[in-house]
Amino acid sequence: MEKEEMERETARIGLVLEGGGMRGIYTAGVLDVLMEHGISFDGVIGVSAGAIHGCSFVSGQIGRSIRYYKKFCGDKRFMSFRNVIRTGDIVDEQFCYHELPETLDPFDYDAFERSPVKYYVTCSNLETGKAEYLQITDMRGQIDLMRASASLPYVSRIVEFDGKKLLDGGCTDSIPVHAFMKMGYEKNVVVLTRHREYVKEPEHASLAKVYYRQYPKFAAAMENRHKAYNNSRKLIRRLQEEGKAFVICPSQELNIGRTCHDPEKLQEVYDLGRRDTIRQLGNLEVFMEQED
Repeated sequence: MEKEEMERETARIGLVLEGGGMRGIYTAGVLDVLMEHGISFDGVIGVSAGAIHGCSFVSGQIGRSIRYYKKFCGDKRFMSFRNVIRTGDIVDEQFCYHELPETLDPFDYDAFERSPVKYYVTCSNLETGKAEYLQITDMRGQIDLMRASASLPYVSRIVEFDGKKLLDGGCTDSIPVHAFMKMGYEKNVVVLTRHREYVKEPEHASLAKVYYRQYPKFAAAMENRHKAYNNSRKLIRRLQEEGKAFVICPSQELNIGRTCHDPEKLQEVYDLGRRDTIRQLGNLEVFMEQED
């Protein structure tokens, strides 16, 4: 049997993390509770902010996300439109992907690499207009994949990695449950950053057609982004009914801006993530233990 086929058979329960800018701090609260209760997964896939917080889950660093978000959210290098003007990126690449994890609030690279959990990020390929599901095994060497997954359209430079031109994974697959199932994760815990009844509305397609005119397939994906998102939510509801998905999502609408600089608001959203998860722990443990 080929190695890939063996991996598909043994990988069973996945964790899927939606993005959402600063709404992702809700996910950080969810993940900290999961870590505190020793709940683990065979694989984790994150999109944008979900990828940012998911890596600290794999490295087992409880409290890291909320700590550094509160400490640095007011720093213009962390996330600001000043950065867009200065560098072309809404976040400062050197500060966020090097100085912060390497020095200011160290990421545990060794623990990440020792972890048996397979870790993937979702990126959008501008030339194909499709999502790429890329495994990270070496966070230092592959940090640009993390950066690509969280590089918001219009306010970020295109990230080039291994011959691919990449941007935010949420542009093509905001909640990659279907993709993860195809990769062998038959059951998935899905963490959303929109409330249960949320329906995504169409975006300004004309802007994408002009801004990304060199990449018409990507512009088309942006035009149909709301359809793909809403279809993913429908799939997740069906999977819940079949016992193949367990969803944790905000019990109330998250009133937080994409570029929030208020530590108290971040703490509030983080705490909601914790409360919502604690409330569902019993049912989650039953889901994790059930045989297919």
